[in-house]
Amino acid sequence: MPQLRRTPLYDRHVALGARIVPFAGWEMPVQYEGVIGEHRAVRGDAGAFDVSHMGEFEVEGPRALAFLQGVLSNDLDRVAPGQAQYTLLTNEQGGIVDDLIAYRLDAFRWLLVVNAGNRDADFAWLKERELRGSDVRDVSDDHALIAVQGPRALERLGLPQAPAFTHAPATVDGIEVMACRTGYTGEQGVELMCAESDAVRLWDAVLARGVVPCGLGARDTLRLELCYPLHGNDITTDTDAISAGLGWVCALDKEFTGAAALRAVKAEGPARRLAAFVMAEKAIPRHGMAIREGGEVTSGTHSPSLEVGIGMGYVPAALAAPGSTITIDVRGREARARVVKKPIYRKEEGTDGGS
Repeated sequence: MPQLRRTPLYDRHVALGARIVPFAGWEMPVQYEGVIGEHRAVRGDAGAFDVSHMGEFEVEGPRALAFLQGVLSNDLDRVAPGQAQYTLLTNEQGGIVDDLIAYRLDAFRWLLVVNAGNRDADFAWLKERELRGSDVRDVSDDHALIAVQGPRALERLGLPQAPAFTHAPATVDGIEVMACRTGYTGEQGVELMCAESDAVRLWDAVLARGVVPCGLGARDTLRLELCYPLHGNDITTDTDAISAGLGWVCALDKEFTGAAALRAVKAEGPARRLAAFVMAEKAIPRHGMAIREGGEVTSGTHSPSLEVGIGMGYVPAALAAPGSTITIDVRGREARARVVKKPIYRKEEGTDGGS
């Protein structure tokens, strides 16, 4: 069995009393004081997540843009230096190899942040398709990444407001960072990228500013309330972007790997769709549970914001409309759920997506 890796902050997590679990080949904190408290800290103030396990690739060269346009689903022509874009790495069948964020550093240089569990496979995929005049390098081990999320995140860090999906150099208590206005919680915040050697200093500085340390448990409940997909659960190499509700990140008027297959799915209409739901009975759905009408739960949890069971799962297309009723097999007991409009949680209302 391969040895689990540790981020530069592993010892800090242990010292804080975090419960450590294996995740995507790494030893990661799942919680500190508790998932519900950490979740609510992010919704109400600010929380910090160690996401240094994520992979980072630099793509450089005069043909870097042409190369990425051919392998990524979204239209990178719309991204200027200092901006970023959510996009998909797709295979010939339109399946999702990974979902990632592409940051444009300058005219000929890009940074891709990919999922930790897909780092090696993504790098191999890109290197095999590399164009002459473009060069892909795995720089993951050179960096650490700390996500600071919540309505008071920028205030606590002393950073200025900036549009979402932009990035800029900044300093936090004298530590140089790339401050990226991206995140996985639906809250305002930044992902701070720094040199690996500065990781501990940056983490300590962030916590000293009153930001609550948060683990993978809260990261999962937060992203599911907003219906952000998790690769390996909600999206895989066997699921296409149209069925997953990610057609909006596919520029189907350009040619990229899998574009023809995705155009065909869109034209015909998917047989199933990834739907969001809220339990109508007291029950907590979990990944892998069967949906009696067809399909299965891909993500499920108890929502700390709504205090009810929530989830996502693929269902026949006719049942994916908000207001539909589906039935979840919760450990042998049938429990009704209501399909809702995404996202499940809307901050301004503090309620679910409704029908």
